[in-house]
Amino acid sequence: MARLSETELEQIKHNISLLRLIESQGYELKRQGKDYVTRCPFHDDATPSLVITPDKNLFHCFGCNAAGTVIDWVMKSEGVSFRHAVELLSNDYQPRASDKPPIKRATVNKLDTPFTTTEDQVLLNRVIDYYHKTLKQSPDALAYCKKRGISANAIDHFKLGVANRTLGYRLPKANRKQGAALRGQLQKIGIYRESGHEHFSGSLIIPIIDEYENVQEVYGRKLLDTLRKGTPKHLYLPGSHQGIFNHHAFKVSNEIVVCESLIDALTFWSHGYRNVTSSYGTSGFTDEHVKAMQTHAIKRVLIAYDRDEAGEAAAQTLSKQLIDMGIECYRIHFPKGMDANEYALSVTPANKSLGLVIRKAHWLGTGKAPASNVSNNAIPFAANVPESLPATPLPQAPTQPAIDTEQTDKETFFTFDNRRYRVRGLDKNQSVNTLKINLLVTDDNNVHVDSFDLYQSRPRASFIKHASQELCIEEEVIKKDLSKVLLQLETLQEQQLTKTAPSKEKVLSEAEHKAALTLLQSPDLLNRIIEDVKASGLVGEDHNALVAYLAAVSRKLDKPLAIIIQSTSAAGKSSLMDAILNLMPEDERVQYSAMTGQSLFYMGETSLKHKILAIAEQAGAENASYALKLLQSEGELTIASTGKDDSTGDLITKEYHVEGPVMLILTTTAIDIDEELMNRCLVLTVNESRAQTQAIHQLQRQQRTLQGLLNKQSKQGIQTLHRHAQQLLRALPIVNPYADQLTFVDSQTRTRRDHEKYLTLIDSIALLHQYQRETKTVQHDKQTIEYIEVTLEDIEQANQLAHDVLGRSLDELPPQTRKLLTLMNDFVMQRCEAQSRQRIDVRFSRRALRDATRWGNTQLKVHLARLVEMEYILIHRRGNTFFYELLYDDQSNTTTHLSGLIDTHTLKKQTYDAKRSGQNGQRPGPGRPLVGGQSGGGRSTKSTVKASIDAPLDEAEDDTEKNAVFPATHNTTSYTQAAIPATTNH
Repeated sequence: MARLSETELEQIKHNISLLRLIESQGYELKRQGKDYVTRCPFHDDATPSLVITPDKNLFHCFGCNAAGTVIDWVMKSEGVSFRHAVELLSNDYQPRASDKPPIKRATVNKLDTPFTTTEDQVLLNRVIDYYHKTLKQSPDALAYCKKRGISANAIDHFKLGVANRTLGYRLPKANRKQGAALRGQLQKIGIYRESGHEHFSGSLIIPIIDEYENVQEVYGRKLLDTLRKGTPKHLYLPGSHQGIFNHHAFKVSNEIVVCESLIDALTFWSHGYRNVTSSYGTSGFTDEHVKAMQTHAIKRVLIAYDRDEAGEAAAQTLSKQLIDMGIECYRIHFPKGMDANEYALSVTPANKSLGLVIRKAHWLGTGKAPASNVSNNAIPFAANVPESLPATPLPQAPTQPAIDTEQTDKETFFTFDNRRYRVRGLDKNQSVNTLKINLLVTDDNNVHVDSFDLYQSRPRASFIKHASQELCIEEEVIKKDLSKVLLQLETLQEQQLTKTAPSKEKVLSEAEHKAALTLLQSPDLLNRIIEDVKASGLVGEDHNALVAYLAAVSRKLDKPLAIIIQSTSAAGKSSLMDAILNLMPEDERVQYSAMTGQSLFYMGETSLKHKILAIAEQAGAENASYALKLLQSEGELTIASTGKDDSTGDLITKEYHVEGPVMLILTTTAIDIDEELMNRCLVLTVNESRAQTQAIHQLQRQQRTLQGLLNKQSKQGIQTLHRHAQQLLRALPIVNPYADQLTFVDSQTRTRRDHEKYLTLIDSIALLHQYQRETKTVQHDKQTIEYIEVTLEDIEQANQLAHDVLGRSLDELPPQTRKLLTLMNDFVMQRCEAQSRQRIDVRFSRRALRDATRWGNTQLKVHLARLVEMEYILIHRRGNTFFYELLYDDQSNTTTHLSGLIDTHTLKKQTYDAKRSGQNGQRPGPGRPLVGGQSGGGRSTKSTVKASIDAPLDEAEDDTEKNAVFPATHNTTSYTQAAIPATTNH
């Protein structure tokens, strides 16, 4: 029933006699003056308390306060809704005649109640019959079907219906026993919800009917798009999906078109392609579909899923399943972002256009690929149309009319009759997923222009509407033009991307390949890297540069290293990071100044895989620290986020996935680094000595000279050479034949991660030397696996690096604080000797320490505060002056290093013994390896500070670095000493 106006409602309230209505229902009325009274039916009324006032046509109960108009009386007495009460009154009640005395006359004709409690299947079938009958009488629903291109034959053949909230009017009243029972049964079936509302209210109904004419499943699609947020547009009966749409097609054809949605399947059927069925969405291809394919020996399936990301993924999954069953599969390709229904509505004639995309379906398998004169293995064939069903003949592939097209570097023009379309911005689209353009259409007198994405249905519809208004042309004409423009632009875009798409990696010339290979085959490769880093403009950071370079190489491993470069402001941490990054290929590094909290989650799925992620300042990535830790530990990121559906605008849940592994490099000025992040990273500290500052000043001055200009040119050549060399490195698996014999310190829990860093450091060195090693192969599961092996030299070099890089991570003090403590210890020892005092009697001020160490005042304050907090020094106050006492006493003046590493000479001896034992089968192999074996040849007890505090401190620092960073191992080769020099002695 159409909605009544307020005037019509008022007429019902005044023209229908409430008194006569109540009398006709069998209530005994007594007159009291101008009013009438009776017992109230809405509560236990012993004496009449319900008063009816004929003049006002109102009732009121003084017992339960029930009151209202004739509509209210019908709602309460019949137990129906307001709308149902109005329908009853408007159709069945006589107007009152106030000039006649009330007479008892039954004027209420009961509505038919065809629904009664019966078997669930019978009841469901009757409901669908009612919905179908309702659709045939609903102009709005019929108009919607016409708008979606669903034919009248399809409506009748598949018993399409509409749920317009009138089903409840055809049921017994809810307050009656039969009505309550029937509604409970409908709720059990799924037609009604617990709230008492129809499940499919406001929806087009598409039932799935089996061969026995029983309804197995019901699909509902909301007729209106202007729904409250969160309201689903697509509904099914509760529970798992049952039945197969258009089951008859499987009996008459061995070739089936499978659509993603039922409306898409109806689109094919309505345009003559009757051998079509549908899954229930992208993940709704059920076991019943599989059984039907097998039972009816289907030979060929054409997958007509939507041309979007979800549809493509689902089509791939379905094709693999069907190919495994021996069924030949094809993929029907619509324009990007479109489905079958939208495509059919956009082109004319639709049946010929659908036939065209069928003929151009892409072969996916199985068996031999069909021969075709169409590119990309498209096969021209006819979709079978069963003779038993009425259908238009399958059209021949239409000849596409030539489009009048003009193209320049920046613009493309299309002409249709007197309409001319100008397209700009096509060259800016670097992805096949978008087609953002500036489109201008003009005729002889009018013009309309807009910028939008042609793959977005809403902006496209908006352009059609406004262009039609501006040019005074029917929307259908503009719609056809735009469809042709879209298809033509897709072709131009593909040509454009093919021409401009950069190769994934630069193809090296023969000379470039030879030079890069020579670098990787250098016998002193590590020393060569250090020298090249110097030549590229970085001085005094040889050791740090080598570690950072190896960490960058580890990006090709399954679990790369991560590094944090720590220093005070302006000390050169960014210079160190940039120097290493400039030696890596540009397409294998991603560099940012800062990152927001969830930025990592929304990167491309493979944008970071086996690449270097560099962030200029760790503080700029604090919000993203969780994602960074997860990416480092798990090797991938996954997030579920709410976003808008591109086609409908509805909020949906989207999943974003970012694959690793990734090599991470950060810089920071913070003394305290996040413990969780530091556990996952190697910490490098920049050299902040005076000698280093002097060296940097010297380099800065040299860059202004002629030699500096020449060095700049050489620097570019060095960087290019290393990029080419990195390009030649293959991501080969690394096998460490000595892994079972290695040892590592196990006194702290955190060494569990440090041990993994140590092993990865060894793997990185081996990977870098892959062109100096034999590439070995092994057969496993019918596959050939290539790998290279770690050598003893790799382990020896890693041990030298690990002492400083990993040893300092076990220290409770940051490196710069530890360095100040060492200098203070030497300073106090000198005071003791010069003044013949005991250590406990030596007091010194911050100024005296500043003069001795030449450290800045702010720098001293920060590190002294930490040493006081950690109880390494004690503060004494004399008046307004503070003096310090050194509580720390380290007579050996040692620097924290990593103990517990096995000596490579021990491994050599064990390997030698193992080979000897192998010559005689009766001789046993070597015993267990040494645990906590000697990693160095002892420690020097020599003081690193000169006898007088007035002596230059830089020389003392050089000696400190020399003795502390790499303790000498037994018989250390001169190559290792050359390859890994002291930090500051250049």
